[in-house]
Amino acid sequence: MTFLLLKQLKYFTEVITCQSFTDAAEKCGISQSAMSQQIRALEENLDTELIRRKNRKFYMTPAGEYFYRHGLVLLDEAERLKKETARIGRQINQRLRVGYSKYLHGTELCRAAALLSEKYPMMELETAAGYAEELIDMLCFGRTDIILCSSRPGDLQDFEYISLTKGRYFIEISERSPLSALDYVNIEELRRIPCIIAVPADQRERQRDNCVNMLGLQDNILFADTPEEARLLAAWDRGFLLTEETGERPGQGDIPLRRIPLCADGKQLKREYIVCWRKDREDGFVREFAEILQKEYKKQNL
Repeated sequence: MTFLLLKQLKYFTEVITCQSFTDAAEKCGISQSAMSQQIRALEENLDTELIRRKNRKFYMTPAGEYFYRHGLVLLDEAERLKKETARIGRQINQRLRVGYSKYLHGTELCRAAALLSEKYPMMELETAAGYAEELIDMLCFGRTDIILCSSRPGDLQDFEYISLTKGRYFIEISERSPLSALDYVNIEELRRIPCIIAVPADQRERQRDNCVNMLGLQDNILFADTPEEARLLAAWDRGFLLTEETGERPGQGDIPLRRIPLCADGKQLKREYIVCWRKDREDGFVREFAEILQKEYKKQNL
C-alpha cells in the first residue's frame, strides 16, 4: 500500500506540475484514462478530494495543495534515499574533480554538470575555483581531473583540450559618469580612470600585470576584496569595474551601473576559454563532460 501511494503521489504531482492530465500521462508513460483512474484511486485511498473539476479545467482543493507541496518533498527524499542506498550498496567510487576559472559566470557549467549527473547519478563531483595559473598547477599535479580556464599548460603533449568560448570584456561604470553615455569605450579613453578589480591579496600583482601587459591599461589599479565591494566602489564613482562575460549572463538586479563593451580600435576585447584534461585521466566521463560543455557553449553562441 505504501509503494502504491508513493506511485500515485508521483502521478498527482505530475498532473499539477504539467497542469494537464494528458501531458502528465505521456510523461509517466501511461494512458490518460489510466492517469485519471490513478488520481481517483488516490482520492479514495485518502478519503479526501484533491482536485476539483470545473468545466474543462481543474484546480487543487486546500487538501490537494497541502498534499502537493509536502508530496514534492517526500518524492525528493525518496529519490535521494534510493540513490544513496545504491551508492553504498555498489560501493561505486566514481569521482569527477572540476576546476574552473573565477571569471566564468555563465550557466553553461551548471547545466553540463546537471546533464552528467543525470547519466551518472552515483558519481561524486568536487569543484574548485581559481585563476588560470592555479588551475594549471592543480591539473599538472593531479589535484583535479579537468579544468575550464583561459590558459593552456605549457607542454600540451600530455593534455587534451577543447575550445569553448570567447570571453568578452566589459566595464561597469557609475551611471553618473559621462562615460556611461557611450555605446563602447576604448582602452585609451580609460587611461586616467582607476580600474577596479576584485581579487585576493596574494593574486593582486599577477592581476596587475595582466591588466597592464595584456589589456594595455595604465598601472592605476584599485583592488577590492570581494565582488560586492568592487561594485560598491564603482557605484560610488571611484573608477570602472573590469568584468568579463563568458556565457549566459545571470541576473544582476537593480544596480546603478552602466555596462559598456571594452574595445581596442573599436573592436571588443576577447580571450579564449578552453576545457583541458590530462590524457592519462581520459576516462569516458571526463571527455564526455568536456563534450557536453562544448555543446552548452555552442547553444549560447547560436
